[in-house]
Amino acid sequence: MPLPQFTLVLGGAASGKSSFAEALCFQSTRSRVYIATAQAFDDEMRAKVSAHKAQRGSEWLTIEAPLEIADAISERAEGEVVLLDCATLWLSNVLLAEQDASEATVVLLAAIAACPAQVIVVSNEVGHGIVPDNALARQFRNAQGRLNQSLAARADLVVNVIAGLPQILKGDKDMLT
Repeated sequence: MPLPQFTLVLGGAASGKSSFAEALCFQSTRSRVYIATAQAFDDEMRAKVSAHKAQRGSEWLTIEAPLEIADAISERAEGEVVLLDCATLWLSNVLLAEQDASEATVVLLAAIAACPAQVIVVSNEVGHGIVPDNALARQFRNAQGRLNQSLAARADLVVNVIAGLPQILKGDKDMLT
């Protein structure tokens, strides 16, 4: 059974969610497009980005879009599978740029809905930790929770990855075979 039109892959930091999402893309015969939202401001992040690129291999078209992911998604075609990695870093970028997260989310959701390509979005689940001690961190945690809820409500398949193990939260388990 082919992947659905829109898949959301959730998980904590270093849970295996990106590797799982990439594996879903490798199951597809479509052209692979990777929309990267990370910004490499230090050596550690540059090394992480480099490792992710090497892991994916050269078969991917990579688009770096720290803020304008809706535009990047809108430009995709029917014969492609798009991996957006990740919504969490994008949201951080939006908040740090002092943009309206709610408005940006509406634009993102519309782009995903209109996209003829299959779309897989990776996002962090941040609601399992303690209440942050500062206003910006609380604003981010709340905005991330709302973003994940909005994405999950529209996704055909929602998978939570814990310790590298996928758990289907929404959709048919046969979508993963």
